[in-house]
Amino acid sequence: MSKKLCIIANGLLLMWFFFDVFGFSIGKFVFVEAAWNSIDGIWFLFFAGLFAMFCVKDKYGKYPLSIFLLIWAFVQFTSHWYYTIFGASEERIAGYNRFFGNTYFIVPASDSRIIPDFYHIVLYLFILFALSCMVMYCIKPKKNNPI
Repeated sequence: MSKKLCIIANGLLLMWFFFDVFGFSIGKFVFVEAAWNSIDGIWFLFFAGLFAMFCVKDKYGKYPLSIFLLIWAFVQFTSHWYYTIFGASEERIAGYNRFFGNTYFIVPASDSRIIPDFYHIVLYLFILFALSCMVMYCIKPKKNNPI
C-alpha cells in the first residue's frame, strides 16, 4: 500500500467530514447540518492533526491515525449500524429519526428500523476505506529488510 493512496483515502474522508463541521446542502437536499459547536468539531480537529502528522512524518503518524480511524469506525458502528442490523427500541428509532429528520435519505427513514442517512452511509464507507489503506500501509513489509 502506498502512502499516496493513504493520503487520498484520508483526504477524501477529511473533505467529507468537513461537510459535517460546516454543513452541506444542495438545493432542498440537506446532506448534513453544521456541527462545529459539538463533539464533531473536536473530532475534526483531532483527525486533521493526525492526518497532518501522517503526511509530514508517516513513521510517527501512521499508528496514531490508524488507531483513531479504528475508534471512529467503532463509534460510527455503535451509533448507526448496530441498530440498523440488530434493531432498536421504538424510542431510539423515533429519536434518531427526529435528530436526522432534515437530512437526505437514500432509503426512506423507517418507524421500525434505524436507517442511516446518505451522509453517514458515505462517511462510514470513507472511514472503512481510509482504515483499510492505513492498516495495509502499517503492515506492509519494508523493502530494505529481507524476509
